[in-house]
Amino acid sequence: MIRVDVALGARSYPIDIADGAIDRAGTLLAPFAKRGRLVIVTDQNVAQYHLPRLEKAICGAGIATQVEVLPPGEGTKSWAQLAGLTDRLLAHGVERGEHVVALGGGVIGDLVGFAASILKRGCGFVQVPTTLLAQVDSSVGGKTAINSPAGKNLIGAFHQPSYVLIDPTTLDTLPRRELGAGYAEVAKYGLIDDERFFAWCEANGAKLIAGEAAPRIEAIRHSVAAKARIVAADERETTDLRALLNLGHTFGHALEADTGFSDRLLHGEAVAAGMALAFRYSARIGLCPAEDAARVSRHLAAVGLPNGLAAAGVSASGAELVGHMAHDKKMAGGRLPFLLARGIGKTFVDKQVELADVAAFLDEERASAL
Repeated sequence: MIRVDVALGARSYPIDIADGAIDRAGTLLAPFAKRGRLVIVTDQNVAQYHLPRLEKAICGAGIATQVEVLPPGEGTKSWAQLAGLTDRLLAHGVERGEHVVALGGGVIGDLVGFAASILKRGCGFVQVPTTLLAQVDSSVGGKTAINSPAGKNLIGAFHQPSYVLIDPTTLDTLPRRELGAGYAEVAKYGLIDDERFFAWCEANGAKLIAGEAAPRIEAIRHSVAAKARIVAADERETTDLRALLNLGHTFGHALEADTGFSDRLLHGEAVAAGMALAFRYSARIGLCPAEDAARVSRHLAAVGLPNGLAAAGVSASGAELVGHMAHDKKMAGGRLPFLLARGIGKTFVDKQVELADVAAFLDEERASAL
């Protein structure tokens, strides 16, 4: 078992990582079964593969379970599903001192975390992430949210889990496309502030996506340790430090919005394209060496990820994409902070970017792909 701690004073919590960890969940989750039971929330796809294992382990420790199974997909992060879930948790008699278990990917983790943050003014929850994206990123750090017609993750709260249990063997059931989407968040940690880790990604990324155990565990360990360090220093993104984790997301969320937050473009795929765009824009305005931007694009393409508008299946104009960005929750005083780079491992926040210039850049990208 590999343990990484998120140091947040009274809200600190451990992250445990081990192949087969779900089979030990009865012992590991027992401290959170305050009334001798745990309510598990999952989706239909995850329930098929991993719910029986989790329930067997929990029930084997003498803990009762109650289960809520939701539809899969980004559409589940909605007001309607939030209302339905909170009503059912109340019907189960969940008390403030209890913990709800989120078994699934980023959608389930975000929804369950937000439901827990508002149920009886805040109850506990535990993350058991089953996708690579959730294991390396979204299950850690306490950002919970649902989407709205105006944009992604615009309604939510900071609410830290009490525990994160990561079993990399759950990734064996994922399609390669889902693994690739999660890998984008792994590469992000190298691009932010660790060029040596990006070089590791160049050497091992394809092996990780192909399912090799050792690179998979190392990628998860490194990623959650990097995120834990940043979250501990800037829990609520009050400085620019935690904002670095948004690399690729400002461009990426616009691409997701243009594709309807659908399976046409997975979140991690959008982030990959967004990171490549951020580096190329940085090179365009003289911040970043062109070779570094090209290196990022080459690696993303090499592991099967989109590295631009055409590869992401987006043909919208620069003005249309910037229109989506205008709804970003980070907008302040009419300005949108952008994550740009002076090179690989040298990402920073730029609050002086002109959206009109970004639109012009995106039109250039669009034209070059025609």
